[in-house]
Amino acid sequence: MRELGCTVWAIPEGYIPSGSVSDAHDLVSHEAACFLNTGDRDVEIKITLFFENRDPVGPYLVTVPARRTLHMRFNDLTDPAPVPRDTSYASLIEASAPIVVQHTRLDSRQPAMALLTTIAFPAN
Repeated sequence: MRELGCTVWAIPEGYIPSGSVSDAHDLVSHEAACFLNTGDRDVEIKITLFFENRDPVGPYLVTVPARRTLHMRFNDLTDPAPVPRDTSYASLIEASAPIVVQHTRLDSRQPAMALLTTIAFPAN
């Protein structure tokens, strides 16, 4: 159940390829959520992942400090479980206060890399 004042975003497309052209951090295939908190207080974020053929996983907990930005890779989420590679998923992001959310994917399985980004729209 959502808390009063919570803002929610749904990102229906998620996929982290297991392959990359390099092991260099900047070139590893990844999904990311970029959060912008322009407010005067820290914002608590809960992320829940949904899959086609398994139960949801989460919440993953993240804090975005007041008047800051946070670029979080889904690849780096480990608690309560690592985000699986080569598996389609969707994410539900719940924030304790209004923030801006941008979703990005880098697919570097081949030298001609693809970068996709979109601004998430609040669902409530």
